[in-house]
Amino acid sequence: MVVTGGAAALTLGSVSFASGAEGQESRTIRGTLPTGSPDFVYVPVEVPPGVREFRVSYRYDRPAVPTGTVGNALDIGVFDERGTELGGRGFRGWSGGARTEFFLRADEATPGYLPGPVRAGTWHLALGPYTVAPQGLSYEITVTLTYGEPGEGVRPVYPPERAKGRGRAWYRGDCHLHSWHSDGRRTPAEIGALARAAGLDFINSSEHNTSSAHAHWAEVAGDDLLVMVGEEVTTRNGHVVALGTDPGTFVDWRYRARDNRFGRFARQIRRAGGLVVPAHPHATCIGCNWKFGFGEADAVEVWNGPYTPDDEVALADWDSMLVASVREGRDWIPAMGSSDAHRDPDVIGLPQTVVLADDLTRRAIQEGIRAGRSYIAESAGLTLSFTASGGRGEHAGIGERLRVDPDTPVTVRLAVTGAPRCTVRFVTDQGVLHTSAPLPVSGEGVVEWRTTAAYAAYVRAEVRHEAAAGPVPGALAAFTNPVFLGRR
Repeated sequence: MVVTGGAAALTLGSVSFASGAEGQESRTIRGTLPTGSPDFVYVPVEVPPGVREFRVSYRYDRPAVPTGTVGNALDIGVFDERGTELGGRGFRGWSGGARTEFFLRADEATPGYLPGPVRAGTWHLALGPYTVAPQGLSYEITVTLTYGEPGEGVRPVYPPERAKGRGRAWYRGDCHLHSWHSDGRRTPAEIGALARAAGLDFINSSEHNTSSAHAHWAEVAGDDLLVMVGEEVTTRNGHVVALGTDPGTFVDWRYRARDNRFGRFARQIRRAGGLVVPAHPHATCIGCNWKFGFGEADAVEVWNGPYTPDDEVALADWDSMLVASVREGRDWIPAMGSSDAHRDPDVIGLPQTVVLADDLTRRAIQEGIRAGRSYIAESAGLTLSFTASGGRGEHAGIGERLRVDPDTPVTVRLAVTGAPRCTVRFVTDQGVLHTSAPLPVSGEGVVEWRTTAAYAAYVRAEVRHEAAAGPVPGALAAFTNPVFLGRR
C-alpha cells in the first residue's frame, strides 16, 4: 500500500500501450477489492505519444447481501500525467458511480470530465470503493486509446457575475443543484428553465467533485438569472458546497477529518472567492454526515430538499450553535436552505434561500449570505418580513443587531404571505417563547411579540405546517436567520 495525498490509497501495477500504434488499442484490467479497502485505488496507465482520445468503460459485480449489510459501489475518475498529488493539479474528471464509461479529448469530454489534450505520460484511473460487500468487489476496466491528430482545443466560456437586479432587494436562490455533470439527470438548460419557473433569481452549480459544468452555464444565464459556479466537495466524512468560486476552480475531496486537511481546502475556496457551506450535516447516507466541525463554515445548509427528520436535527444543532455564539461572544454561522435537486421529481427551489443583497451580483449575494441577511422558504409563493424595534425608533432586520439596553421593551414583528394555516413560532436562546394561532386560509398574517434583550439574546422566526400528531412540530414552511438584541 502506498499513502498518497491525505487519504490511504493503493496503487496497482501499471497498464502499458504500444508506442507508435495506429487506430485504436484497448487493454482490460481485472481485479478484486476486499472489504476494508483504502478510500482510493489508483491504476497507472502509460499513455504513449500521439493519442487523440482516452476512453474508459468499467463494470463490477453486485452480489446479494444480507439485510443491513452494504453492497458494492465503485466510483471512478481520472488524473493525467501531472499526477495524483492532493490538490488536483492532474485532475481531469470524476463521475463517481453515475456512469459506466467516459472519454476525453482536446475538443470534448463526457460530462464530469475536462476536455484537453491527451499528453504522453503516466495517467491514473482513480477508483473509489465507496462500499464493499463481504464477498469483495470484483471489477473489470477497459481502457481504449485512439491515435491521431489531437484536434483543436476549446476555450471555456463562463457565465457573467452580474444579472439585471433591482438594486437593494430580496433575491431568491437555490445554491445546491446537480446536473448530468455529476449524478443528476438534468441538463444545465433544463435546470435553468426550472429555476426560472420556480421564481428564482440566482442558482449555484455544485457538482460532486468536479468543475466540468462551469463552462456550460453561460448560455443558461441571463438578465433574469444569475448563475454562480462552485462544487459539492464530497468527502468520506461529509459534503461541503463551495459556493460561488472563480470559474474553473477545482477543490479536492480525497481526505477524511482525521487527516487534518480540510482547513487547507476551505482556504482555497475562499481564495477563489467562494463561501464554505457544509451541506446536509445530519444526512443519513454513508459518508454524508458532517465530521469536520464548523470552524471554517461561512454558512451551513440547515434545510436540504423536502423537510425530513434529519433537517429537524440540523435545525436544532444550528440553534445550539447560535446559543453558544452569544454565550461566548463570538461570530455566528448563518443558515441556508437548498433543494439538492438531481432529477424528476426533485423540485428546484424547495427550499430556497431569500437574500437581502445590494444587487443581483455574485459578490452582493455572497455578502448577504455571509451576513445572514436571509430567510429560507419552501417556495417563491411564501414571503416574510421580520423585524425588531425599540421604543425610540431603533429597528433591525434579519441578520442584524438591535442595539438597545437590556430592559428596553422590544417588539418583534413577522409579516407572512403564502402560508395558509401555518403556525408562527418565535425562538430565542431560551427556546420557543411564543407560538401563534394558525394563520388564516388566505396564508397572510402579522404576528407580534414583546420581549427585552435581557430576556432574549436573539429572536428568530419559524413558520410551520400543521403537525401530523402529538407534540411533534409540523414541517417547516419557512424560517429566518436571527435578529440579535442588545448592545453586546
